[in-house]
Amino acid sequence: MRADDILSIGQVAARTGLAVSAIRYYEDMGLITPMRAPGGNRRFRRADIRRLSFVRIAQGFGFTLPRIAELLADLPEARTPTAKDWKDISEGFKQELDQKIATLTKLRDDLDGCIGCGCLSLERCALYNRDDTAAQKGDGPRYLMGDTSD
Repeated sequence: MRADDILSIGQVAARTGLAVSAIRYYEDMGLITPMRAPGGNRRFRRADIRRLSFVRIAQGFGFTLPRIAELLADLPEARTPTAKDWKDISEGFKQELDQKIATLTKLRDDLDGCIGCGCLSLERCALYNRDDTAAQKGDGPRYLMGDTSD
């Protein structure tokens, strides 16, 4: 490992755009595992920049930190992850993103018909939940999540 492959927390913050406190928090969450210098200071591998960038991107897509930690757990700690390592975790990530995109598209399309529709009839409303029957299908906004009223 070259000397310039080891970075201080300040250098990682500058490269990722994250606050030092956020990097420490992500360490506490187990998303990254820095080494310690003899004086106790955190030292990061250059590969941690990619991990932290992944965290920022995944959070932007609405993934929770525990879910991001699950995804990152499949990456090796003892070496820099390879393109294949990243590809392997991206497959599950893509499937979840596709599901989120489908849900958001349905939400957008259904709400577009509701906002200002003026139907004034709950009987014709696609989102109407008479007697809370949607609760039998599970929690959350069932009809917006793809369930039907039949």
